[in-house]
Amino acid sequence: MHTLKYTDLAELPSVVDITTAARALGLSRTYAYQLAKNGEFPCKVLRIGNCYRVPTAALLHLLHADHAMCSGQEYQATADY
Repeated sequence: MHTLKYTDLAELPSVVDITTAARALGLSRTYAYQLAKNGEFPCKVLRIGNCYRVPTAALLHLLHADHAMCSGQEYQATADY
């Protein structure tokens, strides 16, 4: 699984699934679900039925990508989880 770049983040819809959020953070899918289930995911997570969704704005804010995308910087996730 490859991580996302700023250019990829800029093209995300307003809400993404937990797997996409995990890719942006450099986390495994399994670990991301574990964090979400325990209420420990590092940004806001919406639970809709048995699905987890992450608002893209919260994800971008966590990554400080909202500022970096404006300046054209490249992003490569290096989360220490």
